[in-house]
Parts: sequence; structure tokens; C-alpha cells
Amino acid sequence: MNKFKLKSKFKPSGDQPKAIAELVSGLKKNYGHQTLLGVTGSGKTFTVANVIAKINKPTLVIAHNKTLAAQLCNEFREFFPDNAVEYFVSYYDYYQPEAYLPRTDTYIEKEAMINDEIDRLRHAATQALLTRRDVIIVASVSCIYGLGAPETYEKIVLHLAKDQTITRADLLNQLITMQFNRTNSDLKRGEFRLRGETLEIMPVNQEIIYRVESANQKIKNIFAIDPVTRKIKDEPSDVWIFPAKHFVTLGPERERAFKTIKEELKDRLDYFNKNGKLLEAERLERRTNYDLEMIKEVGYCHGIENYSRHLSGRAAGEPPETLLDYFPRSSQKDTNNELTANLQIRKFVKDSQFVSPGKNNHNLSDWLMVIDESHVTVPQISGMYDGDASRKRALIDFGFRLPSAADNRPLKFSEFETRMPQTIYTSATPADYELTRSGQVVEQIIRPTGLIDPEIIVRPITPKNSGEKSQVDDLMERIADRVKRNERVLVTTLTKKMAEDLSEYLAEKKFKVNYIHSEVQTLDRIKILTEFRRGKFDILVGVNLLREGLDLPEVTLVAILDADKEGFLRSETSLIQTIGRAARNVHGQVLLYADQMTGSMERAIRETERRRKTQMDYNKKHGITPKTIQKKIKDIVGEEDKKEKVKNILDLDVIGEKGKNIEEIINEKERQMKEAAKNLQFELAAILRDEIRELKKSPKHAEAHPGDPMKE
Repeated sequence: MNKFKLKSKFKPSGDQPKAIAELVSGLKKNYGHQTLLGVTGSGKTFTVANVIAKINKPTLVIAHNKTLAAQLCNEFREFFPDNAVEYFVSYYDYYQPEAYLPRTDTYIEKEAMINDEIDRLRHAATQALLTRRDVIIVASVSCIYGLGAPETYEKIVLHLAKDQTITRADLLNQLITMQFNRTNSDLKRGEFRLRGETLEIMPVNQEIIYRVESANQKIKNIFAIDPVTRKIKDEPSDVWIFPAKHFVTLGPERERAFKTIKEELKDRLDYFNKNGKLLEAERLERRTNYDLEMIKEVGYCHGIENYSRHLSGRAAGEPPETLLDYFPRSSQKDTNNELTANLQIRKFVKDSQFVSPGKNNHNLSDWLMVIDESHVTVPQISGMYDGDASRKRALIDFGFRLPSAADNRPLKFSEFETRMPQTIYTSATPADYELTRSGQVVEQIIRPTGLIDPEIIVRPITPKNSGEKSQVDDLMERIADRVKRNERVLVTTLTKKMAEDLSEYLAEKKFKVNYIHSEVQTLDRIKILTEFRRGKFDILVGVNLLREGLDLPEVTLVAILDADKEGFLRSETSLIQTIGRAARNVHGQVLLYADQMTGSMERAIRETERRRKTQMDYNKKHGITPKTIQKKIKDIVGEEDKKEKVKNILDLDVIGEKGKNIEEIINEKERQMKEAAKNLQFELAAILRDEIRELKKSPKHAEAHPGDPMKE
């Protein structure tokens, strides 16, 4: 029975029906790898959604950054509203890894700011995988980092049901083992209150409070309560509570880990002392003993992941457990989505038992992997291990960490390959890696809108005679023509400095222009793109950020300056991706400014012309008139400036006029913030968070804030 229910007002069209049929056929033929070569705007995500619905397997979609992952997750949620579509990315808003710089004798302490909402979503993802089959996880490359053993994670799940007998002491011990924190204040995720025989707990994967009322050690009632309004939302007969952290260790395993950590410490101290490295020995002994004492007393320590090999019982050099280990193996049966059955039959097989070195074992996996924008994502995955290993080596050599800390790492690329199930790569420009491994390459060149790839014009950079214009002069003339038609222009340069200088020059010539590059803050980038689409300015200048992920149908002209400067930014792949930015408008056109024809330019132009011919022939045969993509312009900041909004809401006269006190407004803002985060609109959530902070500084808040956390 199909568990994935695809819902869409659109039916597959263009090349989509053929691509869907070929990919599904390839999966049934047991192809380990396939490539979907889909041009920009051809609806690759919709095609993949149809494949998932037909194959009916849990699916992991890997994207190369958080923003693209959030976009894909929202799209899949629209296609599968009744299924579990989860988001799994790094939960750090800011991350400075622990490091040591021998040249300057500088130790850098690990510093991180965890995004609480993303942490919740990570737990929601792993719990969905352990409890149901209809799951799609959209992840960044953080999915190949150590996560904690799934068999340990699920072993201490707490099941509470009506009429169940449980003592207060057993309940308290279980919650502490699961890394939940006790509090007498307002509940946050991963916290509980226990007063008499009444438990209130907020799980890590939900913004909900479960109140469990007992009498004579028997559970009488279970209520699901809204944490903001305190209204009862449901009265479930039972509830499952998962651990508050992915890294959890049971008592017997912890004692074993202590023993092996102390043995390794002794060996390492002997090594340092024999080699006259007394400072390193003293440093390591102090750090390790302190960490062990913390784990013993509170079950956790800062940097506990560095002991993950000991805590999980892995051998030296053995790869860590990652999100990939939470997906099912082929030996697991479909259990009709019942949690108890899933937890009872789920079996995890050690890597040594099912992985042959250097061989992909997709036959043993009962799930599907999709690697989006594979020409970028695959190299990113392959480079993760080396960067992490070099940093760890310095920490180990100079006594800051035990050698086993090196096993707290991402997967090596070869290890990732052996864990891949049947895989589909999607890209407009797949690399040799994907193409050579694929059992078939499925092309999706025809767009449902009938749009064709843009016309390409090559112009010189420098004038060869007095009658020719330089690239900037020629560009300004063409920009002026587009501005008259209320159309937008993208210009790509080679460096940030060039982007800023060109923007300044065009502004002096009375053009409305702005620039964007990696040093522009996230919220400012979003605001710039929104204003660009609305026509506040006509020209956007940038560097590499304009290649993937930008959906700007108002753009009719893309200009690539210095197109003949071979390199990463002017490679065949980069050129084709940049050309694709003009493929969402019927008037799309691309300018390549070059004094010579490079190999990359020649191949990019040839491939674009091939696609154009195929698309035009299809349109002619089927009588299709291309249509520009229509996309609603959304502004997360809103019509008002953020500071002005905060100022207005803090105006107590305004609050009085609206008939709401400050506490009601804070509650409403918190609800909006959580709703934004739930919809993966983290920038909007951050704005609302800042507004709440300003409101809570008001004297009125101190007067209205309730003192009794248990008060209904």
C-alpha cells in the first residue's frame, strides 16, 4: 500500500512524464545510481516527488546549503501534506570549532550558538525515521557527521499510557537518563516539572506540553497543552517521549566507556612523558579527568562528542553513526506505521557485517537518496573529512584531546559511498562523477511553461577600433533598453571589489543599481532581492552567489563580464548555471563579454544551443507558446521597517487603543515566531524574536508577567 500521497493541482508535463517513468524503471531494474539532467525551471523537484510517490520508500534529499534545503523542504511539504517531511541541517547559528594554532601557541575554545528550533527539527527527523515509513528528510551535508547510535537513542524511549503503573522514582531516573532537565520555571523543550504525582514535560521534537496526572502510582489522565495559551489541545491515550539529546549513554555502557577512556589516557600520558612533553601530559590529564567527572555527575560534558567512539563502543578508526544509520535496512518489515511494532523489530546491523570495502551495497538498503545540485553537493561531501582531520591532529598532538577524538568526525567519502542506497543525482550540469557511475542519464530539457533557454550573444571586452565599445559601455546601452521595458538585469563579475566598483560607476550614470556578495548579511540579501524583484532598482551586480538557487522571473538579461577568464567562476558548469538565470522569462538573453573563445565558453554555448533547438522543436510540434514564470513576491520583513515596527508596538498608548495588554502581544508574537520557524522562515522568526526581546524589556512586562508557572 502506498503511504506517500502526492497532492498537486498540476499534472506532469513537458519532459516530466518521460523522466518519471525512466527513473522509476531504473530503480526497479536495481540501478544503484541515476542522473536526472534537468534544466533550470523544468520542475526537477516535482519529478522527484512523483518518483518518491511511486517507489514508496523513505527518502533522504541532500542539498549543499541550509537555504536550498529549506526551500526544498517546503516544496516537498506542499506535495506531501499528509506525510512526514522533515528538515535536518546543522543546528549552529554560529560555530567556532575548537582549535590549536602551534605557530602562535593559540588555543581557541569551541564557541557555538545553537538554534533551538533547528535542534527541534533534527529530533523530529530522527524520531520520524524510527516510528514510520512515509518519511522524507531534506538535509544539508551535516547528515554525514556523527549523531549518536540510533539503537541507543531508541532503547530508552519513554512510553506513558493511561492506567500504566509507574513510580515517581522510576520516572525521575528515566527522565534524567534521557538527558531531560528538571525545572520549576516555564517549560522549554527538553525540560520537565514534577510536582507530587503530576508530570509536565515538553519533548524535544514538539512545541507542546504533556501533562501526565497520576494517583497511587497509576496514570489517570494525559493532556496535550498549548505552551502559550495553556489550553488543552488533545487527550491522548498514550505518549512516546524520546531522549533530549542524540548522544545518550546507558549506565553499563558508560562504565565501560570510563574504563577504555582511562586506558587510552594512561597510554597517551606514557607517550608524552617518554618524549619529554610534560606540558602536553599535564594539559591532557587535567582536561580528560575533568570531563570524566562531569559525565559521571551530570551525564554530559562540554565536548562530549570527542569521546563518542568510547561511548558507542566503536573500534579505533571505525566510522561514526550518522543520520544515514537511522534509515531502514532491507531486513526491516513494513509495520503499518505502529510505533510499538517499529521499536520491537527494528534491527541495526554493524557496518562490518554488511559493507564490503570499496563496494556500494544499495541492495541492503530500503530507502532512496536524492542528491540535489549534485555538481556542487558531491564535492562538498567529499571534502568534509580532510578539513576536519587536520584541525583535530593539532589538538591531539599538543595534548588538548585524546587520539580517539579523531573518530568524532564526518564520514570519509569512501565510507559515504558504501552507505549510499539507490541514488538519484539532480543537476542541470552533472559532473563526471555522477555521469560515469549512473546506470542511465535521464534528460529533462522541456519545461512545462514552454520556456526555451536564452539566446547567447558574445561581445568583446576591449574595443579593437574606435567604432567598438568597451564591455561596460556596451552593457550600459543594453541595460537602458531593458529599463525602458521595466525588466531586470543581472551582472556577474569576477570579484567582490569589481561588483562594488561597477555598482558605484553605474549609479554615477544614473542607473538604479545594487550589489550582493558573500559579505552582505543574510537579512540584507533577502531585502535586496525583494526590492530588486519589485523594481526599486533595475540592476543587480554579484559574483558567485548568482549561480544556483535564485528564482528571479523578472530578469531578462544576464551579463557575464570577463567570460574568457578560465577558472572556477568561468568554467563550463558555472557558465551554464549562470546562463540558466535568464531562462525564466520569454525575453531572456545572455551576454558573454570575451576577447577570445575559451573551451568552457564553446562547450557552454554548444550545450545551450542544443537545448534551445530541442525545446523549440517540441514547442512547434505541440503548438506551445512560451510563458514567463509568474511568481508572487514575498517580503519576510514586511511593508514597515523592522525598527519602526518595534517602536510602534512598544508604544503603550497604541497597545491600549488596540485593547491588548503587553502580555497578550508577547504571546501573539511568540506564536507567530514559532509558526515562522515551523515553516522554515528563520529570518522572519529572528525578527520576531528581536521584537519579543524589546517587549520584555518594557516595565509593563514586569508588571504583567505571571509568577506561577503552573497557573492555567
